[in-house]
Amino acid sequence: MPDPLTEQPADTLNATQTVAAIRAGRLTATQAATACLHRIALRDGAIQAWAHLDRATALESARSTDVAGATGALAGLPIGVKDVITTRDFPTTYNCRFHEAARSDAHADASCVAILRQAGATIIGKTATVELASIGAVPPTMNPQAPGHTPGGSSSGSAAAVADGHVPVALGTQTGGSIIRPASFCGVWALKPTWGLIATEGAKPFSPSLDTIGWFARDAGDLGLVLDVFAPGQRDVPPLQDLRIALWQTPVWHAAEADTRTAMTQCATMLAKAGANVEQLVLPPLFEALAEDQLTIMFGEGGRSFLREAVLGPDLIAPAILDMVRNRRNITAQILREAMDRTARCRAEFDRLTAPFDAVICPSTPGPAPFGLDATGSLIFNGMLTALNIPAVNMPLHRTPAGLPVGLTLCGPRWSDHKVLSVAQAIGTHTKTQP
Repeated sequence: MPDPLTEQPADTLNATQTVAAIRAGRLTATQAATACLHRIALRDGAIQAWAHLDRATALESARSTDVAGATGALAGLPIGVKDVITTRDFPTTYNCRFHEAARSDAHADASCVAILRQAGATIIGKTATVELASIGAVPPTMNPQAPGHTPGGSSSGSAAAVADGHVPVALGTQTGGSIIRPASFCGVWALKPTWGLIATEGAKPFSPSLDTIGWFARDAGDLGLVLDVFAPGQRDVPPLQDLRIALWQTPVWHAAEADTRTAMTQCATMLAKAGANVEQLVLPPLFEALAEDQLTIMFGEGGRSFLREAVLGPDLIAPAILDMVRNRRNITAQILREAMDRTARCRAEFDRLTAPFDAVICPSTPGPAPFGLDATGSLIFNGMLTALNIPAVNMPLHRTPAGLPVGLTLCGPRWSDHKVLSVAQAIGTHTKTQP
């Protein structure tokens, strides 16, 4: 439905524009939700981004906002929620036959969902996920930016829903690469906050040392709009010429494909032309094991997290998850302890060595989304960032000659989320104004 002042269809408004229009009385929460549901009805037969939808439930939530008065920070904003995060009014089945059969989880809002509702958001439905946000069954979700190519995972539906204009914002989770990777593949902005910034109560655990709740949006400003609900902070968008930016190729640069290497080079050139001081960041040998240590921690803790499913319904979960519980990787207590200790040292060193910079840029993924839907792509780059517990923003700044998105990640020390987002917004604004 068009915004009467801008004549822009409501389902094309970003989050900031939607909230502003509702607060100003130019749009109602019900109209915003209706526009999103209309877009979903038109497109989701092809995209399959949604696991659970109930039009009447979503509209009733939006009407309640209109009746009460849309005064919250997210007044009437339609949001999708990954189907591993519980909601009181939509089922949560984790794309897992065990949970679909048991239906044992109480219908209650996860902490993050309750906070979003209190801020005025309308929960539209549950987005598709890889089984248990882990290594199981892959949903049939299509990449709307690259037909036939994976949307990434495990937050497949959330990334695709935002990329295809179904909702302005969608929640995801990341334990390895489950937010940054699909954001890169689908060409949208996304924030994986500092670990611990958003309470994970009500989200299915995988690896508690790594699990992080984040979200997808259409621009960096929208990421900040949601961040302020959970952690209010100051964000002054800085001029690029005042910035000191580090380029970090990471210890796994060998995995970067030509398109990612081109994206890094072009971004560095753009920033330098804009007056930023761009420097190469080289970290000590301690970081060489970080990618492997992240996997060790993830699979080591994951074996405990999914014990319930493995004991009560071993034939109702993916064999790969069952293997994790049975420790087929032979991750001993000593191996896990050493990986955790090295990673802890890396976190402190990363914070110290990157503190002089305004932000750090590194690859989001090896390259564009691979063709096919059976796998969700490599987490080799963003898994390290998850292990470091740092804030990370996917910036959809580059496309291949064939038109496929390739993201870059902007990151910084732990708890520098607002600063990193400010820099991301400055870069995003600059790229929009370039011919």
